[in-house]
Amino acid sequence: MKNFRDSVLAIDIGGTKYEIAVVSFTGEILYSKKYNTPSVNSSLKVFDSIKRHAVEMLSSYYGSTQPSFCSIGCGGPMDKFQGHVSPINIPAFREFPLVTKLSEALNLKVYLDNDAKALTLAEKWLGGAKKLNGYLSMVVSTGIGGGIYLNGRLLDGNSGNCGHIGHINVIANGHLCGCGAFGCLEAEASGTAIKNIYNEAPRDVNRKIKRRTGMLVGRAVGSVFNLLDINQAFVAGSVALGYKELFFESAQMQLDKICKLDFTKEARISPSELSDRGPILGAAAIGLFEENIISF
Repeated sequence: MKNFRDSVLAIDIGGTKYEIAVVSFTGEILYSKKYNTPSVNSSLKVFDSIKRHAVEMLSSYYGSTQPSFCSIGCGGPMDKFQGHVSPINIPAFREFPLVTKLSEALNLKVYLDNDAKALTLAEKWLGGAKKLNGYLSMVVSTGIGGGIYLNGRLLDGNSGNCGHIGHINVIANGHLCGCGAFGCLEAEASGTAIKNIYNEAPRDVNRKIKRRTGMLVGRAVGSVFNLLDINQAFVAGSVALGYKELFFESAQMQLDKICKLDFTKEARISPSELSDRGPILGAAAIGLFEENIISF
C-alpha cells in the first residue's frame, strides 16, 4: 500500500522542460513525468500547462488522498519570499505569483526556491556533499544557475537568489545575456547560448566548443572558490553531463590555473552524484527542509 502522507508533490520547472514527481520523504522517486515547457508569451498558458499536469498527477497517483505539500524548484531570478518568479529562460513569467496561484489550484501548501539552490540541498541530503560544510552546486543546461552551502547552511541573499553563478562575467564584451549584461557565463556556456552562438543544437557541437564550455564554467567556479573559501563544486544539467569528460577535464584545468591560494589549491569540480535525478530530488528537498522533515 502506498504511504501517501509520507510523500511530496515535487515540480522542477526549466526553460525547456518541466518535471512533476511524487517523491517519498526518504528520497525515493515513486512516480514522475516530464513535459515540454510551452514556448509562448502568455504567463497563464504556461501556468495552465503546469497546473493541468499537476492536477492529473494528483488524481492518477493519489486519488482521494493528498500529498503532504507541493514543493517547486524553478529557474531564476525570483522573489522566493513573495513567491514570485521571473526566470530569464521563461519570458512569459515576469513577477508571476506562482506560489499563490498553484496553492489555490491544488489546495496544498506550496514551497518555492531556485532550482539550482534546490539541487544544492539534494546534494547535501542524498549526494556527494553529505560530509561537507561548504560547497557549490550548479546546473548547466538551458540556463546556468547555482547554489551555495556555506558554514552549514544554504545561502539565500536578500530575495533568495544567492548563488546565481550564471551571471558572473567570464568574457569581457562578450555576448548579450538575457539579463541585459554582456559576457555572462549564461550568455557564453548555457545550452541556449551555444545554440545562439554556433547555430547548432548543443548536443551536436564539436569537441572544441565542448571544451570551451567547460573552461568558462571553470573560470566562474574558480572565482567563487577564491571569494568564499570553498573548494568543491557539483555540477548537473544536460549540457555538463552530456559533454562528460570533455567538460569536466576542461573545467578542472581552468580551476587549477585560477585556484592558487592555500585554501583553494585542492579545488575540485565533479559531476553531481545524483546525475539527472538531482533537480527533481532538489525540488522535493525544498519543502522537506522547510517542514523539518530533513535537516543538516
